[in-house]
Order: sequence, then C-alpha cells, then structure tokens
Amino acid sequence: MSDIGLGLLALAPIGLSALLLLGLQWPAKKAMPVVLALTILLAFFVWNMTATRVTASIIQGLIVTVSVMWIVFGAIFLLNTLKYTGAIQTIRQGFAQISPDRRIQAIIIAWCFGTFLEGAAGFGTPAAIAAPLLVALGFPAMAAVLIGMMIQSTAVSFGAVGTPIIIGINNGLDSANISSLLAAEGWQWSQFIQHITSEVAIIHALVGTFMPVFMVIMLTRFFGANRSWKEGFEVLPFAIFAGLAFTVPYALTGIFLGPEFPSLVGGLVSLVIVVNAAKRGFLMPKTTWRFAEKSAWPKSWIGSINLDTSNEIQHNPMSQTKAWTPYLIVAGLLVISRVSPEIKSFLANMSIGLTDILGEQGVSAAFSPLYLPGGLLIIAALTAILLQSKGKQRHLAFSSALSESNKTIIGAGMVLMFTIPMVRLFINSGVNIGDIPSMPMASAQLFADMLGDAFPLVSPTIGALGAFIAGSNTISNMMFSQFQYEVAMNLHLSPSLIIAGQAVGAAAGNMIAIHNVVAASATVGLLGQEGATLRKTLLPTFYYVLVAGLLLMFATYILNISGPLTSG
Repeated sequence: MSDIGLGLLALAPIGLSALLLLGLQWPAKKAMPVVLALTILLAFFVWNMTATRVTASIIQGLIVTVSVMWIVFGAIFLLNTLKYTGAIQTIRQGFAQISPDRRIQAIIIAWCFGTFLEGAAGFGTPAAIAAPLLVALGFPAMAAVLIGMMIQSTAVSFGAVGTPIIIGINNGLDSANISSLLAAEGWQWSQFIQHITSEVAIIHALVGTFMPVFMVIMLTRFFGANRSWKEGFEVLPFAIFAGLAFTVPYALTGIFLGPEFPSLVGGLVSLVIVVNAAKRGFLMPKTTWRFAEKSAWPKSWIGSINLDTSNEIQHNPMSQTKAWTPYLIVAGLLVISRVSPEIKSFLANMSIGLTDILGEQGVSAAFSPLYLPGGLLIIAALTAILLQSKGKQRHLAFSSALSESNKTIIGAGMVLMFTIPMVRLFINSGVNIGDIPSMPMASAQLFADMLGDAFPLVSPTIGALGAFIAGSNTISNMMFSQFQYEVAMNLHLSPSLIIAGQAVGAAAGNMIAIHNVVAASATVGLLGQEGATLRKTLLPTFYYVLVAGLLLMFATYILNISGPLTSG
C-alpha cells in the first residue's frame, strides 16, 4: 500500500471521531465504541498486529482508564465535600468580593490558578479541579468545561514539573545518535534540550498571552444573554495584562532555569499579581458582566451535580483561609510529590499494574493511587471534613459526598473504557508483522510529504494531532519528536526549532483531546455534550497551531534562526 493510502487509513479513526462527535453530534458513550471497533479492524487487517498485541493494548487502556477515573473521582469527591461543609458558599463570597464580574473570575480561576495546577500536576488535573470550582461559583457546567479545557494549552509543555520535555522529548529522541552529532559541533545533550526548552517557552509566550482573551470572548459569545463577542473584548486590557503576568515570568524561567518550573512560577506570580490588581480595580471593565438567570439556561448547559445546599445543610460560617485550605493542601501535596525525588519515587512505587502485558514488550500500565492527583484530592477532601465540620455533620458530609460522587463517576467510566483503549491501540500499532509505521507516524508522514519546505507551518499541527489521539503532550512528544527531528534534518531546518513546534502544538492539542473532554465533563456531571464542547475548543486550538506555525515559518525563513545541527 502507498504511503498516502496508509496515512489516510491511519487518519480514519480520527475522521470518524470528528464525524460522529462534531458532525452527527453523537454523545461520546455512543461514538467511541464505534471508533474503537474501527481501530481494531485497522489493527488486524491493515497494520497486521497480532491478536495478542491488540488484546494487550486494550488491557493496558483499561488500566489507564482506572487511573483517569481515580483523578475524576477525587475532583468530584472534593467538590461535593466542600458543598456539604459549606466551604463552597464561603469561596463564592470571596470571589464576589474580588470581582462580581464572571469574566474576571474565569481569568483568575482558570488562567492563574489553573496554570499553577498544571505546573504542579498536569495530566488533566487543572480542568478536573477548576471546572467544578467554576460550577460551584455559578458558571454553567458547559462553560466551566470549555474554560477548563482552555487551561490546557500554554502551561502544558511545562506541566507536571516539566514532564512533557524531561520525559516526552528526552525519551522521544534517539539521544545516543543525536548526542554524537552534537558532540561534533561542540554541543552537549543537556544544552540541546535546554535550547529546545527556551524556544518552546518563547513561542508559547508569544501565542499564549492572548489565551485569557479567548477565554472571555468565548464565555460571552456562547454563554452570555446577548451572545456577544464585544462583551468579551471589553475586558481586553485586563485579559492581556493577566496573560503577560503569566507568560513573562514563565518565559524567563524557561530560558534561564529549564523546563521544571516555568508553569509553576508563572501561575504563582500571575495569581498574586492579577488578584491584587482586580481587588484594586486596575484595568477593570466599566460594566459588570454576569450570566442570565439560571432558569433561562438551555438544558444542555447544566450538569447533573447539584450545588444548592440550602435545604440540605446549615451553612457553617468560616474564613476564606479555612475554606480554601483543601485546595492549598492539594497544591502543596502536588508540588512536594513532584519536586522531591524521594517522595515521588516512594509514592509512584506504591502501585498496582502489569508489565509487558501478555508478553508484549513495552505494553505496560500501573495504577498509583497515592501518586496520582486523585489520591491527593481525596486526602484534601477528608481533611476538609475534619477541619470544616463537626459531630454529625462530618458523617453527613462524608456519606452524601461519597454517594453523589459514585453516581457521577459511573457515566464517565462507560465512555473512557472505550476511548483510552482505542488510544493505546493507535499508539502501539508500530509493532506489527508487516513492519509498517505506527498509525500516528503514518498520518504524520502524510503531512510531511504533502507540504515539503512549508513543513514548519504544520509541525505544531502534528503535535496537536498526537495530543488529540493520546490526550497527553508527553505521549505526543514521545510519538513524534524523532519524526520531527528527521524531517528537519532532511529539509536542513533547525531541529531544535521544529521539535519546539512539536511541543507547542502538542500542548494546544490537549484542548481537543477526547478523553480529556470526557474527564472534565464528568467532574461537573455533563456527559453526552462532548461534541458541543469540542466544536467550541476547536477555535482556540486552530488559533494556537496556526499562529505557532506562522511563527516557525517566520523564524525559519525570515529571521533565518538556526541552532545545533541546522546544516543537516
């Protein structure tokens, strides 16, 4: 079969996902079993994978599903716990005091707090925490999921203390061969990775500064009473200010300190600066923007999680510090468990899983309940029960939160158990009887063959494609970094710049990753609307990969930026 035919077939599961979710507006629970079935057929009859490897990939996907479900459950359980202790009411009041404007609240929670969480944990944690928090403050569930997905862009390349770079790119490149070529030019491997890190930070800073603007204009356009873009642009000065408050320290940290801390530092600095600016009325819009009355919201906006506690529990007056303590505990535990090698190793090794499933080398998966954010969220929820409630109220808070969380998580499981095995099968297809390139590699090669010297324009799109498939910047970087390197060398382009485009695009692709949308939707009880969410997140994703691609073209052909190994 020709490379073009193979590439088109590799894209078939992605095309079918788009048709069913976006075109026919099927819910994911109906669409993803069909997509999984098509992927299995391709694996058997086109990629010539063995039945053992197909089965092992599906088992691997189911184990990964348990890990994702654990994070979602932790986020829902914490939210429900804070509902029953009364902390959510206190948090609502606190944000109203900073600013009653929903646009400003979205920027503070999603852009500032969310990017900090991404820096600490990554892997969908910001949306899992921020989306239910936004719902608790009175946002429509669909709006909360949309904003939550948009967090997963600029900060993602340096999320989880730099995992997409440190693990994804390091393990995605042929370090032994490239190191020997670098040595001939007087470069070391660590310098090459730092060069990529700096370019990733700069590209993200240039593109990502405007993400808060996208957040607010999409909020007002799709969820405002007037369906107005203009009402979003009223916050333009403050939104750009908030963007710079994150991207400036973020870029400087990436350039001078490396990949571990840009998102953590940027998120923390922006949180301090932006909250204080909002309190002082700096660059505030002249009018206060709110949603229409809840009675006027379409049913499709509303999740199944009920945060009205007026008839269920007496409000327990508490300070803002006490109300926020569980979230501070989560943030602290996430940082400690990721920064300390000893603690990280201890928690990660407390796992249940399988290595080389069914004898298939490299097809492994493990469930680490205390290392995953789900475990840390549950610890924070239990702390909240002890700290924020007394006597019989503790039992009521625990039992009610647990019961409601269990009901919500079942629907998400029915979707993810088809989605994630499909992802693993797609990725594992490179090992086959016919020695055919994996499905992701075949689809990427199709883009490269079609565009030639214009390849820098689509380098971020290939990264986004990988994240759309895998739901992970790290996995996308593992899949495509070597491919991007090879294309750059063949075209005599800067490999570090093209690999940076891969990392940036892979971050943006998280906004449209199907299982990320499902997981975020589950945290607010909004399953069945995944297609509607994806149609909206396509806009900022398209902006991100297009502008990043144009920047790469400009840097390559106008500025003539080079780097190690540029001559090929």
